[in-house]
Parts: sequence; structure tokens; C-alpha cells
Amino acid sequence: MTQPQTQAVRPKVTYTKGDLVLFRDVEKFWLGKPGHTFVGRVERTWRHADTGKVLYDLVELSGNRHHAGIDPDYMRLLPPADAMHDIDTAPLTEPDTGAMTPAAVAWLCQHLGQDSSALPARH
Repeated sequence: MTQPQTQAVRPKVTYTKGDLVLFRDVEKFWLGKPGHTFVGRVERTWRHADTGKVLYDLVELSGNRHHAGIDPDYMRLLPPADAMHDIDTAPLTEPDTGAMTPAAVAWLCQHLGQDSSALPARH
């Protein structure tokens, strides 16, 4: 007996200018070519005149390259909460900085050097 295949149903997402997204160039991906996935910033949204499909123009953050006519089926939103999770959950009451991720330690060191009033009070 074969098991039925299931596919995750992804809700439709509308991206707005300034959103950070992960994009995968599907042709490069399936052909095994390098550089198929990158982080980009949404610059413009537009509707294709012939198909009516909503497309996006992105700027690739690592090289400041522009990519036009991106299909949103191959984009995923990079939420700020995910990028800031390590800092938001940093154990500020722990005396051992080894319990923190390097990003959290770097952020804390940077802000302690500038303005310690920006940090939450210890309880």
C-alpha cells in the first residue's frame, strides 16, 4: 500500500516595499548552479500586463544587484522577529555569557559601550 503524498499549503503572502525576503531562482536551483538563493529587499510590486500575476522587483543585499519580475511563489518573508530572536531571548540575568549566542553578546557589548541606559534593568 502506498502512502498518499501531502504538500504543505502555504498561505498567500503580500510583500511590501522594504520587506526582506529569501528568494530562490528555481531554474538555477534545479540545474545545480551556484547563487540560486539570496536575501533581497522588495523594491517594487507590479502586475504583469499579459498574465495579471503580481510580480516583484528585488535588490539582492549581498551585491546590491537588481532582479526584476520575481515570482512570489519562490520568495519567503524574513520576519524581524526571527532575525532578532537571539537578542530578544538573551539570558540577561545569566552571569555566563557563554549561554548567549555570539550575535547577542556582540549586540550587548556594542550597546554597553554606547549607552547602558538602553538596556533593560536587571531584576
